[in-house]
Amino acid sequence: MAKKSVKLYTDNVLDAFYNAIINNNLDKLHIPHSDVFYVRTALDVKFHPRTFTLKETEDYMKLEGWSERNN
Repeated sequence: MAKKSVKLYTDNVLDAFYNAIINNNLDKLHIPHSDVFYVRTALDVKFHPRTFTLKETEDYMKLEGWSERNN
């Protein structure tokens, strides 16, 4: 059976992590792959002053065919 994950809709990754520990639901926490952080930084530089959220970046990457399973 596949585990359901709670997507991280905030850029406060550390806060979400600590909240998951406090609420004993670490198994449901989704922290974006490191690729997402690197791509977001590149997008922020390229399209300055527009900034991207982690969720937007991950969604765009998935639309382009990226998958965590491929890494």
